[in-house]
Order: sequence, then structure tokens, then C-alpha cells
Amino acid sequence: MDAASLLERQKTYFKSGATKSVEFRIHQLETLKKLLIEHEEEWNDALYADFKKPVFETYATELGLLHQEISFTIKNLKKWAKPRRVSRDWVNFPSSNFVFKEPYGSVLIIAPWNYPIQLTLMPLIGAVAAGNTVVVKPSEITSNTSSVMNLIMSKWFKEEFIAVAEGGVEVTQDLLAQDFDYIFFTGSTRVGKIVMEAAAKNLTPVTLELGGKSPCIVDETADLKTAAKRIAWGKFLNAGQTCVAPDYLLLQASVQKEFLEYFKEIVREFYGVNPKISPDYTRVVNESHFNRLEGYLQDGHLYHGGRTDRSECYIEPTVLTEVKPGSKIMEEEIFGPILPVLTFEKVSEAIAVIQEKPKPLALYIFTTDSQTENLVLEKCSFGGGAVNDVVAHFGSHYLPLGGVGRSGMGAYHGKQSFETFSHSKGIMKKTFWADLPFRYPPYNGKLKWLKKILN
Repeated sequence: MDAASLLERQKTYFKSGATKSVEFRIHQLETLKKLLIEHEEEWNDALYADFKKPVFETYATELGLLHQEISFTIKNLKKWAKPRRVSRDWVNFPSSNFVFKEPYGSVLIIAPWNYPIQLTLMPLIGAVAAGNTVVVKPSEITSNTSSVMNLIMSKWFKEEFIAVAEGGVEVTQDLLAQDFDYIFFTGSTRVGKIVMEAAAKNLTPVTLELGGKSPCIVDETADLKTAAKRIAWGKFLNAGQTCVAPDYLLLQASVQKEFLEYFKEIVREFYGVNPKISPDYTRVVNESHFNRLEGYLQDGHLYHGGRTDRSECYIEPTVLTEVKPGSKIMEEEIFGPILPVLTFEKVSEAIAVIQEKPKPLALYIFTTDSQTENLVLEKCSFGGGAVNDVVAHFGSHYLPLGGVGRSGMGAYHGKQSFETFSHSKGIMKKTFWADLPFRYPPYNGKLKWLKKILN
């Protein structure tokens, strides 16, 4: 793939004005929805080949979310794209002020491997809705899904509008060396720094959707059985390979025993006594990640799980207790089916643990005490999250999704995606019939009037 030539063709197509009309954008979004439906079996097969991912999870966490996002965007796009009249100020009287939304131009989307369809196409929806041309770079780690995406997208869209760039690190580096008008990256904080450094060379604006250690607090007032069910679902969904999964559990000591008993029972309800033979349990993506995760199993007491099979990249849903705050598992994002448990006596102790770490992408609090809820939400800085649930906020197109600090910058989903890929162009319109003289030289005697207006 010649990245420079591809970008040049996309820029030429963008300059033709073809992507500017709202009708064109809506048609392309309808096409995207259609191809998701017509190729659903191929998407399912590819994800099963890469992860052994259940069809239900594929629809719930990948295709279904995309259908929902596309429909919501199509419904609202004309309203979002319409120039918006805003208030005027007396200094420029008489005038009218407007905000126009215009596309940046040619956009690069670099996607991760953990939800390789959804996390590639979700930002694409916003980029297309805003009127951009797009190059998407899917992850080479999920090679089956990347290959299918390339075949499907090239069948339905011309390359000068939407192109898929398959390949490894060298392809990504080649793309980052080009002068795109916007870059959207989802992945690790380490690679996010590389992307931002490359973007800085061309002063290209970026959105970085990164990760971090997302905490989950459970206090003694929570409905423990429901909390255990929701946390187990969110943690072991996609074998824990979810950027907003609960990374570690902060559990009030007074309910530790009761909660963990519920949790163990629920994991067995979900996946059976031997999750390895469950049709509903995903695999770790590759041996490299398997080796990394297996190393964490030594960082605490195996309360539940811990069985592995390297040949299948299988790691059982696992709970670790007696975990030391300074252990390796508490320093790195886990991104797998291992849940370390720390305990606290007072909620202030849990907050202190969170505040000592970089700001996470997500935070979850299970409580029925409004004071505790408000204290955690006020004291802890994080990208987004939920009270008495986990992960589910990711699926709402009414909520922006994005990190803060080391967990990222910028946000998307719903209207926020359209905003992210659009430049807000402020326009002031004046008439010729009035022209206030006080702004023009000579300024003698005019300062007092200027101060009256501006103060």
C-alpha cells in the first residue's frame, strides 16, 4: 500500500465536494448499515476464528451497537449539520452570529484488536457523518477480522472515500508519517504517545482513546448479589479484553466474604464448573497476551479459577485475593479475565487508592448511600462510568466516551462523534446600514465609551 498516494487521492476526492452534502453522508451510513446486515455471518466467523467469540457477544458488543449508532446518527444528522445561530454581543452591534460545522478533510482511524469491528467502525460513523474521507487501519493481531473488513469495505466503498489499510507496525508508521487532517486512535497509552508525537509533526489534531486501571468499588450498602452478577458479567465479557472492564475491585472488608461467595456462584452459573467447554466464554487473543496474563496469577491468592491452557490461549475466570497494592498486577492494565481484590474499611481509603494512580478510563461504584456515591464522583477523576453497573455506559449514544489524562483525550459516541470529526467555524454577519465610528482611529476621547461597553 502506498500511503502517500492513497491520501492524495482521498484529498482530491474531498476537495471535489462530493462528501459535503448531508444526503450523501446519510446514503453512505445507510450503506454501512446494509453491509453489516448482509455480511453478518462473515463477521461472526471472523471473530470466532480470532477469539472463539460467541455469536451473542458479537452482536451485543459489536454489530448491535453499530446498528444502534448508525440509526441514531441518520435520525439526527440534518439537525446536527445545520448552521446554528448563537447570541450576539453589543460590541459588534448590529450583527448576526452563526456556527457552521465543516469536516476536517481526510481522517485516519487506527483501531485496536479487542473489539475489532466495533472499535473500527464506531468512529468511522462519526467521520462519515461529518463529511470526511477516511482511512481505517485495523489491528493485525485479529488478522481474520481485518481481512474480512478489507474485503467487505472495498466491495461497498470506493477507496478515495473509505479505504482499509491492512498490515503491521510498518503500515501504521507509514500512515502516521502522512499529513492527515485528523487522527483517531484507540489503544494503549504507550502507543498513544507515539501517535501523538507523530501527529505533532504536522500539527494534526488527535483523539486518543486509551485505557488504564479502571476501579470498581463495592460498599456494604450495595445489593451484593446483583453487584456480583453485574461485575462478573462486565469483567469476563470478551475474556476481560475490554478497555472499560473493571480492572480491580475495591471491596469493603465487612462484606468481603459474602460478596466473594456470591461472585464465585455466579461465575459458575455463567460458564459452568469448567468454563473451558462453555460456548459462551471467549479466549485470550494470542500467546503473547496469554503469557503476560499468566504471569499475574502469582500476584495474589487464587480464591477462584486460575486454570490455564496455553494451546488454546485459555485462562479461566479468576479472582485473586490478598493482593498487595505494589504488585505488578496493580501497576499495569490487566486486559484479561483476572480480577484482583483489595479491601478497605472506610470509603476514603478506596478513594486514596484510586487517586494514587493515573486517571482511569472508567470507574464504577456500587452503593445505595448517596453520600458515598457523591463523594466518589466528586473526588475521583476518570473518563466515565456508572453507579451500580459496569461497562453498560459504553453502549449509550447519549453519553460521550473518552478518557482524561493518561486514559486519553477527546470523546466520541452519538452527537459527540459528529462534533469530534467536525470543525466548528464561527461566522459573524453584518449589514452595511450601520457602522459605529468609535472603533476607528483617531481614538482620542473614545476609551471611556469602550470601557462602558466592554465592562
